[in-house]
Amino acid sequence: METSLQPADVVVLGTGAAALASAITAAHAGLRVVMLERDDCVGGTSAVSGGALWIPMSRQAREAGVADSPDEVRRYLRQVLGEGYRAEIIDSFLRNGPEALAFLEQHGGLRYALRPLSPDYYSDFPGATDAGRVLEMGEFDGRLLGTWFEKLRPPLRGLMGFGGMMVNKADVAHFMRMRRSFGSMLHMARLTARFLRDRLRHSRGTRLVIGNAMVAALLKSALDLGVQIHLRHRTTRFVVDDDGAVTGVEATGPDGRPHRFIAHRGVVLGTGGLSRRPGVEADRPGSRADHRSLAAPLAGGSMIGLAQRQLGAALGDAHLRGNFYWAPMSVASAGGRDEVFPHIMLDRARPGIIAVDDRGERFVNEANSYHRFVQAMLARQQQGAKHFHLIADARALAEHGLGLVRPRPGLRGRWLMDRYLVEAPSVVALARRLDIAPDALQKTVDDFNVGAALGVDPRFHRGESSYDRAMGDPSAPYPNLAPLLEAPFYAVRVVTGDLGSAKGLVTDGHARVLRPGGQVIGGLYAVGTDMNSAVSGTYPGPGIVLGTGVTFGYVAGRTIAAGITASEPAAPTSQAVRLSGERHGFA
Repeated sequence: METSLQPADVVVLGTGAAALASAITAAHAGLRVVMLERDDCVGGTSAVSGGALWIPMSRQAREAGVADSPDEVRRYLRQVLGEGYRAEIIDSFLRNGPEALAFLEQHGGLRYALRPLSPDYYSDFPGATDAGRVLEMGEFDGRLLGTWFEKLRPPLRGLMGFGGMMVNKADVAHFMRMRRSFGSMLHMARLTARFLRDRLRHSRGTRLVIGNAMVAALLKSALDLGVQIHLRHRTTRFVVDDDGAVTGVEATGPDGRPHRFIAHRGVVLGTGGLSRRPGVEADRPGSRADHRSLAAPLAGGSMIGLAQRQLGAALGDAHLRGNFYWAPMSVASAGGRDEVFPHIMLDRARPGIIAVDDRGERFVNEANSYHRFVQAMLARQQQGAKHFHLIADARALAEHGLGLVRPRPGLRGRWLMDRYLVEAPSVVALARRLDIAPDALQKTVDDFNVGAALGVDPRFHRGESSYDRAMGDPSAPYPNLAPLLEAPFYAVRVVTGDLGSAKGLVTDGHARVLRPGGQVIGGLYAVGTDMNSAVSGTYPGPGIVLGTGVTFGYVAGRTIAAGITASEPAAPTSQAVRLSGERHGFA
């Protein structure tokens, strides 16, 4: 079968946020860009994410008068990353992050606002802040995508109202207040009315928020800039020249025909990492078969593996403190389909809710970040723990919900029938239903209640950090703590999960892929979770994965546009680009 030849300046593999940032940046410089997506939809894991960006010293932070500095950020990150701190990568991120966000707001359609209160995940570490580093995406009208709207990966069903209406953090707050606030009731009524109108013409609501809005905005801008996007194209090998530099890729299209895409300037890998790679369990010591991943279904690390085998690219084991970005998950099985819910915020940290293992013991500060929460689960599993549950009393369930179970006025009958939610008239009865020793669980609840009534947690210090309190209920006497007293009592089982992989191809500050000896592989770049974690597999704050992802996506695009070659040293990216950026159309 004859191979078709398709020329381009830049070939980008994948269509998540980092890949789209690369494509937009290169296309804005006047380069011909082709994107190849293995799946039949656009957006990868980014489309189901929370959409937040951790980018210090942004325009928004400066305008809000936030006092921050590169030295303070470095001070904080050195504490979190420890020996995994790579100065070249961190310096490139801090130097280029604000510039990348500004560029993508101007040319990529992004609309970000500073989150008023969002403490770093290790809020007691030197250099941490309570606000100024995290930004939230605004709304996007999906109708602007035209026929591409139905090709955008939808969010998780469990995070949408009525199975198709997107909501953000502010909408959730309105939902929880609507029984006592006319303004909140009106807000939810307007959202519902728009959703019902949308459903007359679309498969789901077109008011997009969080990660779906971010990807939609970037997709619209890429299309407007003339980027060609080919779905259902599986890349099979790299095309290389006599010097070993990458000059294109070969891929198989949906019709089974082979295609060769020539990349005169570079190939960018942004295919979503290796969370679903066969045998990935070896990278998750302590995890079990019930582990769940929110990574895109085809994020199987195929391009990372191909770059290793064919090009000798280096994989970043030595620089990591962890191979994945963790989050606890709960799973409901109904109608032959699993519905996965990531316990990122709201329930775990709220008053009247605790987490226990199969011995009926608490094992963690429940208000910790989701990454740290799962680290505690994994440690407990290595000690023999078989299962974990979140437990709430009737009042907590009504006020805060529990996983897929919505707070009042949400219905719970379906979840009880599906056995996702377990109900019992007493703590002892609940323990028996969960296969936990009744005396042990009763003692755990009694011990917790003594401190919670006074607003203290002597064992795990829950509620003592600014991050804990920010995740709690600001209207409660103690934002994170309340006794479990009101029957019936409820439980939802949680398992370990990941939001994506941290292990990827080693790069320099220009996002150029390196060999084990540090040599640059000409023409090859890695971004997003194909790039070895910029923060060494740690999780310093909300939006760190997307923040570093879009930053190095931008860096890759500008490096390609500036014509920086493999033989040039890893000088500061923004400096190198500014010297030659004007001739490529950059302001």
